[in-house]
Amino acid sequence: MFTDQDVRGATKVAIVGHSVAQQLYGDISPVGQVMRIKNSPFTILGELTPKGLSVQGSDQDDIVIVPFTSSMKRLQAQNFLRTINVQASSDKNLANVQNEIVELLRQRHRIQPGREDDFTVRTQEEITEAANASSETMRGLLAAIALVSLIVGGIGIMNIMLVSVTERTREIGIRMAVGAHGRDILMQFLIEAVTLSLIGGCLGVLAGVGSARFLAVMRGWPILTPPEWIFISFAASAAVGILFGFYPAYKAAQLDPIDALRYE
Repeated sequence: MFTDQDVRGATKVAIVGHSVAQQLYGDISPVGQVMRIKNSPFTILGELTPKGLSVQGSDQDDIVIVPFTSSMKRLQAQNFLRTINVQASSDKNLANVQNEIVELLRQRHRIQPGREDDFTVRTQEEITEAANASSETMRGLLAAIALVSLIVGGIGIMNIMLVSVTERTREIGIRMAVGAHGRDILMQFLIEAVTLSLIGGCLGVLAGVGSARFLAVMRGWPILTPPEWIFISFAASAAVGILFGFYPAYKAAQLDPIDALRYE
């Protein structure tokens, strides 16, 4: 890319990303063209290979690279660097490289022993750990929202089943009068509650998978729907049906047959 002479002389040369080249010159090769950056003419030496969008969704091709000395002297009018990226030869040397960088910067910044650093050195592992911590926090927040949704849905199922028990009191009394036991009534309403929650789970899975496929087609995003998560969704729906349907079913099983037959 840049030569040592370009760096020492703060030469007005630049490398552009694919998006910049397309916006400024279209199908014409940008190599050799002159572009102005803050009223300074820079000669384009080359175009970077297209990279597409980053994980955060930003355009990695919307970029212009110049020698750092040119940026400091001609564009920013400053004599220091805000950020330095260093690549180690091997991940095994990462800790040693980090320690050597810290020692060198403390020496260059004339920081006395016992004084705190006025800079920060972070490895890719630390950045990854911070990103993972942020992802865990977001995952926990989404899990809490999902839990609240399940509780609200479970309360709705319980209310519906309680209304169903009240409206079918005479039916329950007739079943008990012809020989049904309390456990039979309990299983009947439990099965109804589980069936109701499984139908809701099925509709939710269809809506989720359908929305994911729609986004994949419209946005071109790669979407993965693991089968085990679909199974977990159905299992969670069944658990909600059993948990919130047990009380109405138990209430129905405890009805007195005589009182149930008299119920209007």
